[in-house]
Amino acid sequence: MGATTRVTRFIAASPDAVYRVLIDPTAVQQWMVPNGMTSEVHSFDAREGGEFAISLTYDDPVAVGKTEGATDTFAGRFAELVPGESVVQVAAFDTTDPALAGEMTIRYLLTERDGGTEVLGIHENLPPGVAPEDNEWGWRISLGKLAQLVESRGA
Repeated sequence: MGATTRVTRFIAASPDAVYRVLIDPTAVQQWMVPNGMTSEVHSFDAREGGEFAISLTYDDPVAVGKTEGATDTFAGRFAELVPGESVVQVAAFDTTDPALAGEMTIRYLLTERDGGTEVLGIHENLPPGVAPEDNEWGWRISLGKLAQLVESRGA
């Protein structure tokens, strides 16, 4: 089993507002992307058992992605959706590199706190080719963008 990363972020909005942005493919394309990359949501069926596929492409064309060229593509399914409480996804990179292969579990746990929501992001079973500190860095950026997006909506 691979490494696990955990990142928390407070968002000044209700758990229901945060949940809605977690399962909105247009919003996901905006926030679930580290700096220096662009996102493309290929499919996103936000229901338990529904599938998704997303590509993240480095802005720098000479960067090496996990899938092809400068792109990381990952796909999976929604394992659990509890409105206002949690989103659980099971995903894997589209790759031929054994160091990047394998299913990962990604959890977003929402807890109401102090007039907002604490989001706990847990990324389990990272492939050995993904450095936990890099994964954590990406999570921090993405959760920061999630907070900005939800808070800007005034929800």
